[in-house]
Amino acid sequence: MTVQKTWDQLADEVRTWIADDPDPRTAAELTALLARAEAPTDEGSPLEQESAATHAERARQDLADRFLGLLQFGTAGLRGAIGGGPNRMNRAVVIRAASGLGAYLLGELDGVTPAPRVVVGHDARHGSADFARDTAAVLTAVGIEVLMLPPQLPTPVLAFAVRHLNADAGVMVTASHNPPQDNGYKVYLGGRVVRDAGQGAQIVSPMDAAIAAEIARVPSVSAVPRAADGWTQLDQRIHDDYRAAVGALADPRVDAAMAKDLRIVLTPMHGVGGETARQVLTAAGFTDLHLVPLQAEPDPDFPTVAFPNPEEPGAIDLAVALAAELDADLVIALDPDADRCGAAFVDPRRRTHTGPGAAASDGWRMLHGDEVGALLGTVAAERSAGVSGGVLANSIVSSRLLSRIAEGAGLAHVQTLTGFKWISRVEGLVYGYEEALGYCVNPAGVRDKDGISAALLLAGLAARLKTEGRGIVDVLDDLARQHGLHLTDQLSARFTDLAKIPEVMARLREHPPVLLAGSPVTSVIDLAEGYDGLPPTDGILLLAQDDTRVIVRPSGTEPKVKCYLEVVLPVEATAPFETVGEARTAARDRLDRVRADVADALGL
Repeated sequence: MTVQKTWDQLADEVRTWIADDPDPRTAAELTALLARAEAPTDEGSPLEQESAATHAERARQDLADRFLGLLQFGTAGLRGAIGGGPNRMNRAVVIRAASGLGAYLLGELDGVTPAPRVVVGHDARHGSADFARDTAAVLTAVGIEVLMLPPQLPTPVLAFAVRHLNADAGVMVTASHNPPQDNGYKVYLGGRVVRDAGQGAQIVSPMDAAIAAEIARVPSVSAVPRAADGWTQLDQRIHDDYRAAVGALADPRVDAAMAKDLRIVLTPMHGVGGETARQVLTAAGFTDLHLVPLQAEPDPDFPTVAFPNPEEPGAIDLAVALAAELDADLVIALDPDADRCGAAFVDPRRRTHTGPGAAASDGWRMLHGDEVGALLGTVAAERSAGVSGGVLANSIVSSRLLSRIAEGAGLAHVQTLTGFKWISRVEGLVYGYEEALGYCVNPAGVRDKDGISAALLLAGLAARLKTEGRGIVDVLDDLARQHGLHLTDQLSARFTDLAKIPEVMARLREHPPVLLAGSPVTSVIDLAEGYDGLPPTDGILLLAQDDTRVIVRPSGTEPKVKCYLEVVLPVEATAPFETVGEARTAARDRLDRVRADVADALGL
């Protein structure tokens, strides 16, 4: 009786939502699910009845998941699977979110003139254009000035526009590097709402909670007014202004001949960054540029990659294959909204054959996010020499190498919680990064990670090194000699049952490892209690006697537990190439043993 009553309540909730759904497609999807859930299960043969019961139960479970509650709005905004129901990304959820954001802005700027200004942009994912249009309609209806970006532009253009146009907020409809079935909703605040270094950055607590509270007050979609028009459609000048701002970052030491001599393969991973990156790089003289044909144009289905994230195994295989075929110098991989940048190069230590008959792809490897972070950190340190108050910053899960680079350059260093919403708020920031391929090389223009500007600086560095007869590995070796060899890696586990994530974290808190690759664990720090002046966050930090560090935390944007591993080995300042290579091999062996110990502790 209790089960039937619970189902009746859920079914009534589903019918109420369907009646209020502004999108005929998701309303039809829910209607079909409800019909399957309520279909007769006592007709036909026993086998047919069993099959009908199975289908009905699956439909009920699906509906129960879709109606767990309203998709949570937090510091990442919204992100989830596209579909009908409150626990999915759809027009009904977005309209409620836009209404809540509008109420928050009007409350924060009550009595202030002119009206709040919001910039709205979107990528090429399924539903993105509709979600952006609904946002513009809702905000315009309550008297907020809305500036709509041209279609299908990268997230960094939206972040740039918030500051450049002195907007009070920005909304970017994107799920970044999530799978194709997902979409999302990033919110930035600036203008008159934020007065500190975070102007134009993504929201943090308590702003997210305040907006979420306004969303919760929305009684229904039908109660939310929506304008048919009235917002301003921006032309391509905003895109031109962004590209000009990025182009100004080009290394003046790289002349036209040096830039032309660098052969680059670029993949935008089926996302919206390809054309913008192509224009920025070619304008800087990098005309020997080749896009991966199968991944060059926006495609919301991401047909050639399982996960459209340069970090994922196999994601850059097509780019590396093309680079090997063309004998390129550098591979640049952007994620679908182009706020992240990955890179690959030929590592001479990876070559197993040379001379005639050698495999063209032999030796290619992708740089780890911490390696790119260190490379761009050296560029930032050079550019910031003599700058008073300049700060380099990275997230706590990123390598400790940047702090050594900053110290060596006479710059301050700040460690933040994970996420650019924290990094971008550092006072005096001249460069910030996180190991997940996110780099902020121009905080004055884009207070967020920007894969396109990072790509330009990487290309400039590679061109300069090629002219000098050196390569990326030589810079990494120099850093190892100066600051010790810092080698990092990540272990992650994806969960379909989200309840397993807190169970894994609880297991680690109760039974942390006592050894990491044979070195005694000397500190077990629960980040939920705060650490080194940082706000509390769900995570565990382990430090071993040999300076090995492990941080374990749930992902904020994906159903994953992530483990960040770092080992540090001393290297003599005069160590030759071969000796540094041996140190890397030893560090990799130690890192592999650390990975095994952490996996065992987590029960993975």
